[in-house]
Amino acid sequence: MAGRRGALMDRELEDVWRRESPHVLGALVRRYGHFDACEDAVQEALLSAAVHWPREGAPANPRGWLIRAASRRLVDALRSDRARFDRETTAGLLEPSEAPVPGGDDSLHVLLLCCHPSLTPASQVALTLRAVGGLTTEQIAAAFLVPVATTGQRVSRAKARLAAAGARLGDVTRADLPARVESARQVLYLIFNEGYAATGGAELLDVPLTAEAIRLARELHRRLPSDAETAGLLALMLLTEARRAARTDERGDLVPLADQDRSRWDRSLIAEGVRLVEAALPSGPVGPFQLQAAIAAVHDEAAAYADTDWPQIAELYRMLEAAAPGPVVAMNRAVAVAITEGPDAGLAMLDPLLDDPALRRVHRLHAVRAHLLEQAGRLPEARDAFGEAARLATSTPEQRYLRKKAAAIGT
Repeated sequence: MAGRRGALMDRELEDVWRRESPHVLGALVRRYGHFDACEDAVQEALLSAAVHWPREGAPANPRGWLIRAASRRLVDALRSDRARFDRETTAGLLEPSEAPVPGGDDSLHVLLLCCHPSLTPASQVALTLRAVGGLTTEQIAAAFLVPVATTGQRVSRAKARLAAAGARLGDVTRADLPARVESARQVLYLIFNEGYAATGGAELLDVPLTAEAIRLARELHRRLPSDAETAGLLALMLLTEARRAARTDERGDLVPLADQDRSRWDRSLIAEGVRLVEAALPSGPVGPFQLQAAIAAVHDEAAAYADTDWPQIAELYRMLEAAAPGPVVAMNRAVAVAITEGPDAGLAMLDPLLDDPALRRVHRLHAVRAHLLEQAGRLPEARDAFGEAARLATSTPEQRYLRKKAAAIGT
């Protein structure tokens, strides 16, 4: 019984960390600055919660408790650093708050701080995924298709650069947004993707993570209502999230798009997403998020998989590859081309990607290629490709799905 209570508390602590840490970090940085020191203080407060809450019970206001605990640790750390801080001038500032620091959406402020123009775009995204999304270094590396060590270095360098720039979190004005919004959109997109198709673990979906990405995208859209790409991002999230209930079966196994029960799709989210993308497309230059939202809308508006307008999707992917070339876009375009022009045409687009050593380690490339090989009737090759995809996948539901596909071909 005690073991079950301990496991439950561990899950509760993980949920609190995911939900509250961006707000706690934002509250501290808003008041004290010093991003790196604030992040350390938040980590220490969470460790303290892990010790006290199982024994004393979780507080009624976890965010307030964590802010008070983190503030005290930060104050102690700042006071101990005599070489950097003058106690005479900071004594009034360094008093721990007894309640959550008031202000706007602290997690959005942290997002915009991490998108500070002193950082490279890759560092902006990596740091924000860590601070706002709560993603591990391994998850961020998987999102970037880069080694874990590279991601760790990016995060460390980003923190150091913020410290050197003296970056503080005050109010981010409308004038600050243009230099930061592109990276902010990319971060929210990657956070959503990690929640919608987790790179590891026993569950395919992380619903709180997708919900937080959508919430922040809504807030960013509220601040920039005329920005077509932000509207496109929000539309893409809503149109994708609309399918969530049909993406897994009662055992938690993955259900591919062709086999999903479309009556379980959320029609209100689809309608909202379609309205957003239809309003955004005519308003100016068409960007990658608008194009991805348009593709999602074509899928969602089809009454059945067989009714999907694949020629339109193939053309939209051609436009997307021209606007934002990359391996993921190339893989998705190859699927559409395979349906409209035949599997051999799709395979001709995919096979050159295998020449990239990094992409050869990406399970999705082998999974897509396996599907096209199966459609082309090259069954032994398809079975091997499904097996390789399963070997490389780090998500348990995806591993099960891919092994099942390989086994089905083998019988």
